[in-house]
Amino acid sequence: MNDELRDEQLEIIETFDMFDDWLEKYQYIIDLGKQLEPMDDSLKVDENILHGCQSQVWLVHDHQDGLLSFQASSDAAIVSGLIHLVMTIYSGQTPQKIIETEPEFIERIGLSSHLSSTRSNGLNAMIEKIKVTAQEYL
Repeated sequence: MNDELRDEQLEIIETFDMFDDWLEKYQYIIDLGKQLEPMDDSLKVDENILHGCQSQVWLVHDHQDGLLSFQASSDAAIVSGLIHLVMTIYSGQTPQKIIETEPEFIERIGLSSHLSSTRSNGLNAMIEKIKVTAQEYL
């Protein structure tokens, strides 16, 4: 894994380690969602909907100067926070780095065991879509 992306994931892990319980962690995730860049309504169309998510999630990308940038939005607070975490790792990276980087932070902060199966499936669907998109630019 790329050092820069490893550092990003370690920073997420260390931040989550500061919280005592999952109530605080969920609140932090919700707060992260509030920091997401607002998505223009014109992008919230059917072809940008991410399938596999219980709540509505729109995902778009831009490829410039060899880097892939993603923007996503959701109608659910916790999902918006999960989007923020994923974007921290993957947006603004080369397709190769995106493909090579596994989202280790999900397991390390305990998300995999604290999300409902539908949210977990949606999170995996988002990461899969990002990696498939990156593959198209290799």
